[in-house]
Amino acid sequence: MRKYISIFCAAIMMVSLLCACGNTATVNSEAANDKLQIVTTIFPEYDWVMSILGENSDAAEVTMLLDNGVDLHSYQPTAEDIMKISTCDIFIYVGGESDEWVDDALKEATNKDMVVIDLLDVLSDEIKEEEVVEGMEAEDEEGEDGDSEEEEIEYDEHVWLSLSNAEKICNKITEALVSVDPANKDVYDKNFVEYSKKLSDLNEQYKEAVDGASTKTLLFGDRFPFRYMVDDYGLSYYAAFVGCSAETEASFETITFLAGKVDELSLSSIMTIEGKDHKIAETIRDNTKTKDQNILTLDSMQATTSEDVANGTTYLSVMEGNLEVLKEALK
Repeated sequence: MRKYISIFCAAIMMVSLLCACGNTATVNSEAANDKLQIVTTIFPEYDWVMSILGENSDAAEVTMLLDNGVDLHSYQPTAEDIMKISTCDIFIYVGGESDEWVDDALKEATNKDMVVIDLLDVLSDEIKEEEVVEGMEAEDEEGEDGDSEEEEIEYDEHVWLSLSNAEKICNKITEALVSVDPANKDVYDKNFVEYSKKLSDLNEQYKEAVDGASTKTLLFGDRFPFRYMVDDYGLSYYAAFVGCSAETEASFETITFLAGKVDELSLSSIMTIEGKDHKIAETIRDNTKTKDQNILTLDSMQATTSEDVANGTTYLSVMEGNLEVLKEALK
Protein backbone atom coordinates (compact mmCIF):
# COMPACT_ATOMS: atom_id res chain seq x y z
CA MET A 1 0.00 0.00 0.00
CA ARG A 2 2.83 2.39 0.92
CA LYS A 3 4.42 1.69 -2.50
CA TYR A 4 1.27 2.85 -4.29
CA ILE A 5 1.00 5.97 -2.15
CA SER A 6 4.62 6.83 -2.99
CA ILE A 7 3.99 6.39 -6.73
CA PHE A 8 0.83 8.47 -6.40
CA CYS A 9 2.72 11.28 -4.67
CA ALA A 10 5.49 11.24 -7.30
CA ALA A 11 2.95 11.44 -10.12
CA ILE A 12 1.26 14.40 -8.50
CA MET A 13 4.56 16.24 -8.15
CA MET A 14 5.48 15.61 -11.82
CA VAL A 15 2.13 16.96 -12.99
CA SER A 16 2.48 20.01 -10.78
CA LEU A 17 5.93 20.81 -12.16
CA LEU A 18 4.71 20.49 -15.75
CA CYS A 19 1.77 22.75 -14.97
CA ALA A 20 4.09 25.27 -13.34
CA CYS A 21 6.35 25.39 -16.43
CA GLY A 22 3.35 26.00 -18.66
CA ASN A 23 1.78 28.77 -16.56
CA THR A 24 4.31 31.46 -15.69
CA ALA A 25 1.61 33.96 -14.79
CA THR A 26 0.28 31.67 -12.09
CA VAL A 27 3.75 31.06 -10.68
CA ASN A 28 4.52 34.75 -10.57
CA SER A 29 1.20 35.43 -8.89
CA GLU A 30 1.93 32.84 -6.25
CA ALA A 31 5.44 34.15 -5.76
CA ALA A 32 3.99 37.56 -5.02
CA ASN A 33 1.91 36.02 -2.28
CA ASP A 34 4.12 36.17 0.81
CA LYS A 35 1.63 34.51 3.14
CA LEU A 36 2.91 31.74 5.34
CA GLN A 37 1.56 28.39 4.17
CA ILE A 38 0.58 26.19 7.12
CA VAL A 39 -1.09 22.79 6.78
CA THR A 40 -2.67 20.93 9.69
CA THR A 41 -4.42 17.58 9.62
CA ILE A 42 -7.03 17.94 12.39
CA PHE A 43 -9.12 20.66 14.01
CA PRO A 44 -7.22 21.08 17.33
CA GLU A 45 -3.95 21.72 15.46
CA TYR A 46 -5.70 24.23 13.20
CA ASP A 47 -7.25 26.12 16.10
CA TRP A 48 -3.99 26.21 18.07
CA VAL A 49 -2.21 27.72 15.07
CA MET A 50 -4.92 30.34 14.61
CA SER A 51 -4.80 31.23 18.32
CA ILE A 52 -1.04 31.76 18.28
CA LEU A 53 -1.12 33.65 14.98
CA GLY A 54 -3.71 35.96 16.54
CA GLU A 55 -3.63 39.33 14.87
CA ASN A 56 -1.24 37.92 12.27
CA SER A 57 -3.76 35.38 11.00
CA ASP A 58 -4.25 37.37 7.79
CA ALA A 59 -0.55 36.91 7.04
CA ALA A 60 -0.94 33.13 6.83
CA GLU A 61 -2.98 30.66 4.83
CA VAL A 62 -3.87 27.86 7.25
CA THR A 63 -5.35 24.63 5.92
CA MET A 64 -7.23 21.99 7.92
CA LEU A 65 -7.12 18.80 5.83
CA LEU A 66 -9.80 16.89 7.75
CA ASP A 67 -12.39 19.65 7.42
CA ASN A 68 -15.53 17.75 6.48
CA GLY A 69 -15.97 15.44 9.46
CA VAL A 70 -14.02 12.48 8.06
CA ASP A 71 -12.47 10.37 10.82
CA LEU A 72 -8.71 10.57 11.35
CA HIS A 73 -8.46 6.78 11.27
CA SER A 74 -9.95 6.43 7.78
CA TYR A 75 -8.59 9.58 6.08
CA GLN A 76 -6.55 9.33 2.87
CA PRO A 77 -5.07 12.48 1.28
CA THR A 78 -6.28 13.83 -2.06
CA ALA A 79 -4.00 15.09 -4.82
CA GLU A 80 -4.72 18.64 -3.67
CA ASP A 81 -3.79 17.73 -0.09
CA ILE A 82 -0.44 16.30 -1.20
CA MET A 83 0.26 19.46 -3.20
CA LYS A 84 -0.47 21.71 -0.22
CA ILE A 85 1.81 19.67 2.02
CA SER A 86 4.66 19.60 -0.50
CA THR A 87 5.03 23.37 -0.64
CA CYS A 88 3.96 24.53 2.82
CA ASP A 89 6.16 26.27 5.41
CA ILE A 90 4.81 24.36 8.43
CA PHE A 91 3.10 20.96 8.44
CA ILE A 92 1.47 19.61 11.60
CA TYR A 93 0.12 16.08 12.00
CA VAL A 94 -0.67 13.60 14.78
CA GLY A 95 1.93 11.00 13.85
CA GLY A 96 0.22 7.77 14.84
CA GLU A 97 -0.71 4.69 12.85
CA SER A 98 -3.49 6.65 11.13
CA ASP A 99 -0.87 8.98 9.60
CA GLU A 100 1.32 6.36 7.94
CA TRP A 101 0.66 8.09 4.60
CA VAL A 102 2.63 11.14 5.77
CA ASP A 103 6.09 9.62 5.26
CA ASP A 104 5.49 9.17 1.55
CA ALA A 105 3.93 12.62 1.21
CA LEU A 106 6.94 14.29 2.84
CA LYS A 107 9.37 12.48 0.52
CA GLU A 108 7.83 14.44 -2.34
CA ALA A 109 8.06 17.83 -0.61
CA THR A 110 9.53 20.61 -2.76
CA ASN A 111 10.05 22.93 0.22
CA LYS A 112 13.09 21.41 1.89
CA ASP A 113 12.98 24.09 4.63
CA MET A 114 9.55 22.97 5.77
CA VAL A 115 9.09 22.73 9.55
CA VAL A 116 7.32 19.48 10.42
CA ILE A 117 5.60 18.92 13.77
CA ASP A 118 4.65 15.35 14.74
CA LEU A 119 2.48 15.52 17.87
CA LEU A 120 3.47 12.08 19.13
CA ASP A 121 7.12 13.02 18.70
CA VAL A 122 6.64 16.29 20.60
CA LEU A 123 4.98 14.38 23.44
CA SER A 124 7.26 11.35 23.34
CA ASP A 125 7.50 11.05 27.14
CA GLU A 126 3.73 11.33 27.61
CA ILE A 127 2.54 8.95 24.90
CA LYS A 128 0.40 6.06 26.13
CA GLU A 129 -0.21 2.67 24.62
CA GLU A 130 -3.78 1.74 23.81
CA GLU A 131 -5.12 -0.42 26.60
CA VAL A 132 -7.89 -2.98 26.83
CA VAL A 133 -9.64 -2.68 30.18
CA GLU A 134 -11.95 -5.22 31.77
CA GLY A 135 -15.12 -5.77 29.77
CA MET A 136 -13.82 -4.05 26.63
CA GLU A 137 -13.96 -5.86 23.30
CA ALA A 138 -10.46 -6.48 21.97
CA GLU A 139 -10.02 -6.33 18.20
CA ASP A 140 -8.92 -9.65 16.75
CA GLU A 141 -6.15 -8.98 14.24
CA GLU A 142 -5.25 -11.94 12.07
CA GLY A 143 -2.61 -12.54 9.47
CA GLU A 144 -3.24 -13.87 5.99
CA ASP A 145 -2.92 -17.46 7.16
CA GLY A 146 -5.64 -16.89 9.76
CA ASP A 147 -3.25 -16.98 12.69
CA SER A 148 -3.02 -14.03 15.03
CA GLU A 149 -0.21 -11.68 14.05
CA GLU A 150 2.58 -10.95 16.45
CA GLU A 151 1.29 -8.21 18.70
CA GLU A 152 2.56 -4.73 17.85
CA ILE A 153 2.46 -1.78 20.20
CA GLU A 154 -0.31 0.62 19.26
CA TYR A 155 -0.17 4.09 20.72
CA ASP A 156 -3.21 6.13 21.66
CA GLU A 157 -3.29 8.98 19.14
CA HIS A 158 -5.83 11.20 20.91
CA VAL A 159 -3.21 13.37 22.63
CA TRP A 160 -5.10 16.61 22.02
CA LEU A 161 -7.70 15.68 24.66
CA SER A 162 -5.22 16.53 27.44
CA LEU A 163 -4.99 20.23 28.27
CA SER A 164 -1.43 19.82 29.54
CA ASN A 165 -0.48 18.15 26.24
CA ALA A 166 -2.12 21.02 24.38
CA GLU A 167 0.11 23.53 26.17
CA LYS A 168 3.27 21.63 25.19
CA ILE A 169 2.16 21.35 21.59
CA CYS A 170 1.29 25.06 21.43
CA ASN A 171 4.77 25.87 22.68
CA LYS A 172 6.21 23.84 19.80
CA ILE A 173 3.91 25.57 17.30
CA THR A 174 5.09 28.93 18.62
CA GLU A 175 8.71 27.93 18.10
CA ALA A 176 7.89 26.84 14.55
CA LEU A 177 6.16 30.13 13.72
CA VAL A 178 9.08 32.10 15.11
CA SER A 179 11.53 30.05 13.05
CA VAL A 180 9.74 30.80 9.74
CA ASP A 181 8.64 34.33 10.64
CA PRO A 182 11.14 35.77 13.14
CA ALA A 183 10.00 39.35 12.48
CA ASN A 184 6.80 38.59 14.43
CA LYS A 185 8.41 36.73 17.32
CA ASP A 186 7.04 39.12 19.93
CA VAL A 187 3.48 38.68 18.66
CA TYR A 188 3.68 34.89 18.69
CA ASP A 189 5.31 34.75 22.10
CA LYS A 190 2.68 37.09 23.56
CA ASN A 191 -0.17 35.10 22.06
CA PHE A 192 1.28 31.84 23.36
CA VAL A 193 1.58 33.22 26.90
CA GLU A 194 -2.04 34.41 26.83
CA TYR A 195 -3.35 31.16 25.34
CA SER A 196 -1.26 29.05 27.69
CA LYS A 197 -2.89 30.81 30.63
CA LYS A 198 -6.34 29.97 29.29
CA LEU A 199 -5.33 26.32 28.98
CA SER A 200 -3.90 26.30 32.51
CA ASP A 201 -6.98 27.99 33.98
CA LEU A 202 -9.27 25.46 32.30
CA ASN A 203 -7.05 22.63 33.50
CA GLU A 204 -7.49 23.86 37.07
CA GLN A 205 -11.27 23.94 36.60
CA TYR A 206 -11.18 20.29 35.50
CA LYS A 207 -9.13 19.37 38.58
CA GLU A 208 -11.56 21.18 40.88
CA ALA A 209 -14.55 19.49 39.27
CA VAL A 210 -13.06 16.02 39.66
CA ASP A 211 -11.80 16.68 43.20
CA GLY A 212 -15.31 17.68 44.27
CA ALA A 213 -17.10 14.86 42.46
CA SER A 214 -18.82 11.99 44.23
CA THR A 215 -18.16 9.61 41.32
CA LYS A 216 -14.71 8.91 39.88
CA THR A 217 -15.62 6.52 37.07
CA LEU A 218 -16.85 7.08 33.52
CA LEU A 219 -18.53 4.36 31.49
CA PHE A 220 -18.66 4.63 27.70
CA GLY A 221 -21.07 2.73 25.50
CA ASP A 222 -18.84 3.67 22.61
CA ARG A 223 -15.22 4.00 21.55
CA PHE A 224 -12.98 5.51 24.21
CA PRO A 225 -10.57 8.23 22.98
CA PHE A 226 -10.36 10.03 26.34
CA ARG A 227 -7.58 8.12 28.09
CA TYR A 228 -5.28 11.16 28.24
CA MET A 229 -8.05 13.17 29.86
CA VAL A 230 -9.02 10.62 32.50
CA ASP A 231 -5.39 9.91 33.36
CA ASP A 232 -4.76 13.64 33.86
CA TYR A 233 -7.39 13.76 36.59
CA GLY A 234 -7.14 10.30 38.13
CA LEU A 235 -10.44 8.99 36.82
CA SER A 236 -11.13 5.34 36.02
CA TYR A 237 -13.22 4.12 33.10
CA TYR A 238 -14.97 1.27 31.34
CA ALA A 239 -15.82 1.25 27.64
CA ALA A 240 -17.08 -0.92 24.82
CA PHE A 241 -14.11 -0.35 22.50
CA VAL A 242 -10.64 1.22 22.42
CA GLY A 243 -10.36 4.71 20.95
CA CYS A 244 -9.22 3.69 17.48
CA SER A 245 -11.56 0.75 17.08
CA ALA A 246 -13.53 0.38 13.87
CA GLU A 247 -16.13 -1.81 15.58
CA THR A 248 -19.74 -0.63 15.68
CA GLU A 249 -21.46 -3.64 17.25
CA ALA A 250 -20.94 -4.75 20.84
CA SER A 251 -21.34 -8.36 21.91
CA PHE A 252 -23.93 -9.57 24.41
CA GLU A 253 -21.11 -10.18 26.90
CA THR A 254 -19.86 -6.59 26.59
CA ILE A 255 -23.34 -5.11 26.98
CA THR A 256 -24.06 -7.30 29.99
CA PHE A 257 -20.75 -6.48 31.67
CA LEU A 258 -21.12 -2.72 31.18
CA ALA A 259 -24.76 -2.72 32.33
CA GLY A 260 -23.66 -4.62 35.43
CA LYS A 261 -20.98 -2.01 36.13
CA VAL A 262 -23.54 0.77 35.86
CA ASP A 263 -25.60 -0.99 38.51
CA GLU A 264 -22.63 -1.90 40.70
CA LEU A 265 -21.25 1.65 40.74
CA SER A 266 -24.69 3.34 40.78
CA LEU A 267 -23.71 5.47 37.79
CA SER A 268 -26.24 8.08 36.78
CA SER A 269 -24.87 8.51 33.26
CA ILE A 270 -23.61 6.45 30.33
CA MET A 271 -21.17 8.23 28.02
CA THR A 272 -20.81 8.41 24.25
CA ILE A 273 -18.63 10.38 21.87
CA GLU A 274 -19.94 12.76 19.21
CA GLY A 275 -22.18 11.26 16.55
CA LYS A 276 -25.84 10.42 16.13
CA ASP A 277 -25.66 6.70 16.83
CA HIS A 278 -25.97 6.06 20.56
CA LYS A 279 -27.47 2.60 20.15
CA ILE A 280 -24.88 0.78 22.27
CA ALA A 281 -25.24 3.23 25.17
CA GLU A 282 -29.01 2.96 24.97
CA THR A 283 -28.83 -0.84 24.95
CA ILE A 284 -26.61 -0.77 28.03
CA ARG A 285 -29.14 1.47 29.77
CA ASP A 286 -31.99 -0.87 28.80
CA ASN A 287 -30.15 -3.71 30.52
CA THR A 288 -29.62 -1.95 33.86
CA LYS A 289 -31.93 -2.37 36.82
CA THR A 290 -33.35 1.17 36.80
CA LYS A 291 -33.11 1.93 33.07
CA ASP A 292 -33.04 5.67 33.82
CA GLN A 293 -29.44 6.75 33.23
CA ASN A 294 -28.67 9.87 31.22
CA ILE A 295 -26.89 9.45 27.89
CA LEU A 296 -24.17 12.14 27.82
CA THR A 297 -21.78 13.02 25.02
CA LEU A 298 -18.15 14.11 25.30
CA ASP A 299 -16.76 15.69 22.14
CA SER A 300 -13.43 14.17 21.05
CA MET A 301 -13.13 16.72 18.19
CA GLN A 302 -12.74 13.99 15.58
CA ALA A 303 -15.74 15.19 13.56
CA THR A 304 -15.28 18.97 13.75
CA THR A 305 -15.76 20.58 10.33
CA SER A 306 -14.80 23.84 8.66
CA GLU A 307 -18.46 24.84 9.01
CA ASP A 308 -18.19 24.37 12.78
CA VAL A 309 -15.10 26.58 12.77
CA ALA A 310 -16.93 29.25 10.79
CA ASN A 311 -19.71 29.11 13.36
CA GLY A 312 -17.28 29.87 16.18
CA THR A 313 -16.20 26.45 17.47
CA THR A 314 -12.75 26.54 19.09
CA TYR A 315 -10.62 24.05 20.96
CA LEU A 316 -11.30 25.91 24.20
CA SER A 317 -15.06 26.07 23.61
CA VAL A 318 -15.20 22.31 23.06
CA MET A 319 -13.12 21.58 26.15
CA GLU A 320 -15.27 23.97 28.19
CA GLY A 321 -18.37 22.14 26.96
CA ASN A 322 -16.76 18.81 27.87
CA LEU A 323 -16.12 20.11 31.38
CA GLU A 324 -19.82 20.80 31.89
CA VAL A 325 -20.69 17.31 30.63
CA LEU A 326 -18.06 15.81 32.92
CA LYS A 327 -19.52 17.60 35.94
CA GLU A 328 -22.92 16.10 35.15
CA ALA A 329 -21.47 12.63 34.63
CA LEU A 330 -19.57 12.63 37.92
CA LYS A 331 -22.53 13.62 40.12
